[in-house]
Amino acid sequence: MQLVITSHNLGLWAAAHICNRWKNSSKRPFVLGLPTGGTVEEMYAALSGLVKNGKMTFKDIISFNMDEYVGLSPEHPQSYHYYMHHHLFSHVDEKPENIHILNGQAADLDAECANYETAIKQVGGIDLFMGGIGRNGHLAFNEPGSAFDSRTRVIELTQSTIDANSRFFNNDPTQVPTRALSIGIGTLLDAREILILAAGASKAEAILQLVKGEVSTQWPVTALKNHAHATVLIDKEAASRLGTDILTQFDTLRKEDKDLVLSL
Repeated sequence: MQLVITSHNLGLWAAAHICNRWKNSSKRPFVLGLPTGGTVEEMYAALSGLVKNGKMTFKDIISFNMDEYVGLSPEHPQSYHYYMHHHLFSHVDEKPENIHILNGQAADLDAECANYETAIKQVGGIDLFMGGIGRNGHLAFNEPGSAFDSRTRVIELTQSTIDANSRFFNNDPTQVPTRALSIGIGTLLDAREILILAAGASKAEAILQLVKGEVSTQWPVTALKNHAHATVLIDKEAASRLGTDILTQFDTLRKEDKDLVLSL
């Protein structure tokens, strides 16, 4: 895998990468794995702009989202169904039948998860899976301790994740659902390519563990080291704990409008 430290807007960088991979892929339909969260809002805005300007289409794209809260209706403003339709799906030309998001209100949650894995296999797997990193290194809702071969399942959220997400629920942790449906780390690692974004100093410890720590289930993000075509894209704030040598290299390249790329 590789770590890319950039001074450019992460969302614009990622949108350009997605467009390039889609445009140059001979595989149709192209299958995208998609996340939610503040870090990727600009990415979705940029993708919407590319479609509006005729530089990209979602007509030949199938998407699978990473996760969804248990118990929230699709109309709830903090559900990931609502987020995705607000930020992307209502602005692009993806066919409704090609949009896949886990149903957190399913009568049988285990069956919903198993069917999701089957649906991914039926389209030939994920070509490019996007994602973000939690403060504790979680990927999707795979909290510390999650097995690297885990599959889509029901997950009990840790208090740290509940507290972090409470900012979306009137800063009230008691309003945050305590469970979610989430792809597993194994599901993510099955993708042909992975691109993970991390912005801000709150992600610096997770990035430090990724770069200088051991591969460990206590830091789920380190599972990416087991993938040959994984890229973690971060800003300088997320790289702030990596040491003077790396930051000096980054500052030198930034003057030339270049990213710093490290192989891990």
